[in-house]
Amino acid sequence: MAWSLEHSYTEYPAVEAQFEEALDESLAPRGPDFLFELVAGMGLPPGARAVDVGCGEGRQAVALAERFGLSVAGIDPVQRHIDVSRVEARESPGVEFRLGSVEALPVPDRSVDLVWCRDVLVHVADLGRAYRELARVLKPGGRVLVYQMFGTELLEPREAGWLFATMGVVPGSAEPANTEAAIATAGLLLDRTVEISSEWGEQAQELGGKPGRKLLHAARLRRQERIFKERYGEAAYELMMGDCFWHVYAMIGKLTRRVYLLTKPLP
Repeated sequence: MAWSLEHSYTEYPAVEAQFEEALDESLAPRGPDFLFELVAGMGLPPGARAVDVGCGEGRQAVALAERFGLSVAGIDPVQRHIDVSRVEARESPGVEFRLGSVEALPVPDRSVDLVWCRDVLVHVADLGRAYRELARVLKPGGRVLVYQMFGTELLEPREAGWLFATMGVVPGSAEPANTEAAIATAGLLLDRTVEISSEWGEQAQELGGKPGRKLLHAARLRRQERIFKERYGEAAYELMMGDCFWHVYAMIGKLTRRVYLLTKPLP
């Protein structure tokens, strides 16, 4: 329906208050723990071997070990992450951390029951090589959980160019078609795709207001750009601005969250 003055100032006010009340009702959004629910549904036995690819500071590797009794190896290319992870896991038996990348995992062939890869592959240029590595380390019948953010048709090219460059995102790796082609080429079976969309952001807003806080921070960054750049440096300023927009864009549909559940076929 095309905009009209009559609709905006006569018809719309009749429903505006009720409309806003409806929007204030929660849609019961799923949060990050949903990924662990997906792992629970895989029925992996205690002691099964898992790899957390791009483990960051190790919290998810520890959670996988503690929740499911898995033997977990966290892999990350950043030495600081490995150091922090080892401290994080000092009281968690069954968890170890190694320096390495998704393109060359320090893991033997056919030795892993589960690959967990959260928010990593958007930074990887050669998706084909990455997914072949995931397939290589998996046992036949082994499972993969990949979580990733993707751009949508609402993300304008100039927005994407700035945001992806700021956040270290490889543009082609933020397109679902390229990911799905790499999955197929690696010989992995796509069992299920879960579109999370804005749900994590909605839950975060309802519980603590994080996305709204990011929007407020972006406004302050814009208004006092010179002051923040002088205080923290231009690189830190751009990264903070990128992080703010990353969360805001996910809330308004310019970015979307997606999960892929994969299986390595049996011989």
